Amino acid sequence: ATYPNSPYRTAAEFRLNELRQQPFTVTSEPPSAKVRLVDRAEPYHAGMVLPAGEHRVEVSADGYETRMVTVPHGGSPTTQHVALRKVGPKAGDQFRDCPQCPEMVVVPAGSYRMGSPSHEPRRHGDEGPVHRVTIAAPFAVGKYEVTFAEWDACEEAGGCGAYSPQDHGWGRGQRPVINVSWDDAQHYLQWLSKKTKKPYRLLTESEWEYALRAGAQTAYSWGDQIGTGRANCDGCGSQWDNRQTAPAGSFRANAWGLHDMHGNVWEWVEDCWNENYAGAPRDGSAWRSGNCSVRVLRGGSWSDRPSNLRAAYRSGDSTGNRNGDGGFRVARTLAP
Repeated sequence: ATYPNSPYRTAAEFRLNELRQQPFTVTSEPPSAKVRLVDRAEPYHAGMVLPAGEHRVEVSADGYETRMVTVPHGGSPTTQHVALRKVGPKAGDQFRDCPQCPEMVVVPAGSYRMGSPSHEPRRHGDEGPVHRVTIAAPFAVGKYEVTFAEWDACEEAGGCGAYSPQDHGWGRGQRPVINVSWDDAQHYLQWLSKKTKKPYRLLTESEWEYALRAGAQTAYSWGDQIGTGRANCDGCGSQWDNRQTAPAGSFRANAWGLHDMHGNVWEWVEDCWNENYAGAPRDGSAWRSGNCSVRVLRGGSWSDRPSNLRAAYRSGDSTGNRNGDGGFRVARTLAP
């Protein structure tokens, strides 16, 4: 007997093929992954019956690397497990861990020469010796300095020591928070880390200069001259010069997408104060020895002359001091 519309010429051939057709299932991690049969037209579903042979399967999920797997399928039911690997953060990625959280930018791993060369105009002795620092892994940096809106969200939620910094009548909202000490910044970071369950912190001094330079070795991230309208300082050519803070993001970002790292407000970093870089860490970590009652400030402010905005310029202050030209920016360690 023959079977019309069938490739099988005899009952024996038909029964043999039935024995070779068996259930086929792909399980995955994460369980929500999408499975597609590359070599067959029909959509996949768990336990579908497929003929014996090798079947090409694509497994994909948002946030994970897609995998293509060849699965051998014989004369018995097949179950194949496919585990996907999470996609790691990429340089330039931007994210926000909650609606009230700072917007973050992923900065790439790499190395650079920290400090200023001896021939740089208005150089200070504490900016050397120039030394190479290697950042082994990407990390996330606040796209902007922490704003009043972000600080006020912390205070309203019962964090930040219930402290409400003064804005001097310049406005709150998207202006960078000012009148916050290094100790105040730690209170904010503790609240943010608890809220998001992510490891927020200040940048280390070497991370800060690395993020500001964004691959440049010039006095400023854009070149060796301050130019006009690139930052907010006393002599930067902006409408806010030597008067008040500018709203976050008022100036063009650097090559890595970070705004206002030159000027606007001084930014606290994690490191203890040391008079120069002799013995400084070279792996991007914080320098936790030296005068730890004084912490480093970077970037200059709306009231500083342009030379204080140079990439290598350093300042410091006592951990409890609050000033109308001082704020901070956050960092976050990324999971491997």
